Amino acid sequence: MRGKHIGILESRLGAELAGLVARRGGVPVHAPALAEEPDVDPAQIAALARSLEARPARLAVFQTGVGTRALFTALDSLLLIGKFLLLLRGMVVAVRGPKPAGALRARGVRIDRSAAEPFTTRELLACIEDLELGGGRVIVQRHGAANVELEHALEARGAAVAEIPTYRWALPADTGPLADLIARLERGELHAVVLTNAAQVRNLFAVAERLGRAGPLRVALNRTLVASIGPVASAALQEAGVAVGLESRPPKMGALLASLEEALS
Repeated sequence: MRGKHIGILESRLGAELAGLVARRGGVPVHAPALAEEPDVDPAQIAALARSLEARPARLAVFQTGVGTRALFTALDSLLLIGKFLLLLRGMVVAVRGPKPAGALRARGVRIDRSAAEPFTTRELLACIEDLELGGGRVIVQRHGAANVELEHALEARGAAVAEIPTYRWALPADTGPLADLIARLERGELHAVVLTNAAQVRNLFAVAERLGRAGPLRVALNRTLVASIGPVASAALQEAGVAVGLESRPPKMGALLASLEEALS
């Protein structure tokens, strides 16, 4: 990576990722593409907890660590955490990956099903495909956006799905760094761009649309090495008309950086 300019759109772990790039000799260009905004409605969560007592759910699905922790924090404030944890004992608990698993274990929650790598909706559905859900309730901890694919698949099996919003993805308040990154891409100043979330792709193009530069951005990305952390981000890039230069396997930061370093060497 020595001397190579690398665009980084990661927000939560952006500074850490930029530091890892710098330690490998690269020059990070950090332009956070996401803001995580709280989307917890205490009244809705309280109503859900009460309804689960009257009509228990067969399955509880947890998709993200940050969302799971936000849900438990809200339940703490409502003094409903004990009741909710007790209700979970009567459900099959499924997780999309290690981060929600860690958040659940911290609260002593038993985990029954775990999605395999690369932790997409496909693997999540595969790990629960043998469950009888017809006529039953399923609660789903939402990540930054509604998982329409998951919801439709569960409903097709006869489940009544209740999503629990905990946070949502939005554009950062300051989109100046994103606009600067778009300009740098158009000028050919970046050797690679790293995408770690599908919403980053959508927000990058949303800013480009505002600037009237979506077309030039697409052209610029297609002449730049685009590194994706996994199939979900890759699908968003392909939907935007961008060729994926490399996809990390497994979908983890360390593997992504190792693949990027090899590709740039």
